[in-house]
Amino acid sequence: MPSYHPPLEDIRFVLNEVLHTETLTNLPGYGDATPDLVDQILEEAGKLCRDVLFPLNQSGDAEGCGFKDGAVTTPKGFKEAYDTFTQGGWTGVAADPAYGGMGLPVLVNTVIQEMICSANFSFGMYPGLSQGAYEALHKFGTDEQKQTYLPKLVTGEWSGTMCLTEPHCGTDLGLIKTRAVPTGDADGTCLVSGTKIFISAGEHDLTENIIHLVLARLPDAPEGVHGISLFVVPKYLPDSMAPNHVTCGSIEHKMGIKASSTCVMNFEESKAWLVGAPHKGLRAMFTMMNAARLGVAMQGLGIAEVAQQNGLSYAKERLQMRALDGPKAPDKPADPIIVHPDIRRMLLTGKAFCEGARALSYLVGMTLDVAHKHEDEAARQEADDFVALLTPIVKAYQTDMGFEVANLAVQIHGGHGYIHEYGVEQYVRDARIAMIYEGTNGVQALDLIGRKMPEGMGRLLRRFFHPVHGFIDAQQADPDMASFVFPLAKAFAKLQQATATVAQKSLKDPNEAGAASVDYLRQFALVAMGWMWARMARVALDKLAAGDGAHTREFYEAKLETARFFMTRMLPEADGRFKMLTAGTPPLMTLKAESF
Repeated sequence: MPSYHPPLEDIRFVLNEVLHTETLTNLPGYGDATPDLVDQILEEAGKLCRDVLFPLNQSGDAEGCGFKDGAVTTPKGFKEAYDTFTQGGWTGVAADPAYGGMGLPVLVNTVIQEMICSANFSFGMYPGLSQGAYEALHKFGTDEQKQTYLPKLVTGEWSGTMCLTEPHCGTDLGLIKTRAVPTGDADGTCLVSGTKIFISAGEHDLTENIIHLVLARLPDAPEGVHGISLFVVPKYLPDSMAPNHVTCGSIEHKMGIKASSTCVMNFEESKAWLVGAPHKGLRAMFTMMNAARLGVAMQGLGIAEVAQQNGLSYAKERLQMRALDGPKAPDKPADPIIVHPDIRRMLLTGKAFCEGARALSYLVGMTLDVAHKHEDEAARQEADDFVALLTPIVKAYQTDMGFEVANLAVQIHGGHGYIHEYGVEQYVRDARIAMIYEGTNGVQALDLIGRKMPEGMGRLLRRFFHPVHGFIDAQQADPDMASFVFPLAKAFAKLQQATATVAQKSLKDPNEAGAASVDYLRQFALVAMGWMWARMARVALDKLAAGDGAHTREFYEAKLETARFFMTRMLPEADGRFKMLTAGTPPLMTLKAESF
């Protein structure tokens, strides 16, 4: 049977000693978010994830969601767990107090998301989608819409969805056919008709109402993405709770996250109200998408963490063969497999990823708080630029690696990893979807190289390049940091070179950007991870020298050893990615389609 233990010690290290998140208390509205309060909240969240959500993970996967006559039932125990979740106020952690939320930093919610995804990936989909709907309405909704929907979304009495994809279009939203026809009523009511597919949490039995945010076209809409509007379409009309002609046609039978309902949703002249300006729906929807993409990055980290924990536990217990340099457990018939170099390679890959990604994604979450709350407009813009740049990177890299670490956990288990009872095969199946939804990882790479890289003549890139360069410059004279800074400096220089090369080639041939995009994103992610590992190494060295850290000496020494592993065994991949992306388009584009 698998197990899960919230990694609170490492979470505290990142929050308190690496990122110094106590500085968030200086932002308006966050004065009460002290490290002590945040720690208490995370402690309780960890207990909820371990004791309430995790025990339902395997059984939820085995049972899946049920569908009959348009109604969806979640697996046994999910409704009770959801009620416990909402009664604890967990749906409103980072929500506006004006609508009943706790008003805590986005970062706190980001940490909780990680633990939820480790404990029960499928369960986390339901409140996760509601969070996206809340954010879109909070930013773009009218005062009346906010008063109608936000309090119920914050308490979790109602849930939300985002309805983009249609049977004939996914990424290319300019092709959507769903229509919204104004009724002429004074309140701006429209009637929405169309079919949406792959709608996570589109129908279920957890809440009283489900609030759908739907992309559709008005009659006068121009063609393409510039003619899309966003509408709020409740399952039941809020004033009367009368049905609103919103039905679930079917649910998908999926590879993983089987306890999360993935629905075909039919809208048949359903009453709807415009959110934001006409034909500007993508802008509002991307508010949901950006929040969702950070959430999906946490899914990648969360699934990697629980897979890594179970791989480590098995490696310490499973006896097979003797260590190559002689017995390590002479009193036993064989040594634990953790003595073998290849097992340690796999375990260290998972450990280095989880701890590095935790620091990187928490940094993005913390910077998002600055973008939302800082009193200085220039500081908000700078933070927003950083988040915009890093969002596709953490989404793609962390979900790629979440799948890889889950695969490694299966490999560590050997034949037992392929068996359902051990639990790790579920993590592989669950992890795979995160590389696809909320924009496939290939689309994330195109977003990075096609939109984020050139924006503002490289303004977004400078938000990352400048602090990394400053860190390297400040640390390179310290001999204790040499094994961390020099590899980072080399990889960073190659990233800058790759940026210039791709930018120049793409001016002559647009396919150059597409050909380089995935490798460029991976190279960028590895440098970002290297930066965070070098920062963590700096903290560990300082704490060991001063002897005043919040953790044991062994904890900090392990940080240094893991940082060395990352710099020598994982960061070098960035050099290979550089060589691959500079190969350009010919290896990809010269073969004729009929020759494949």
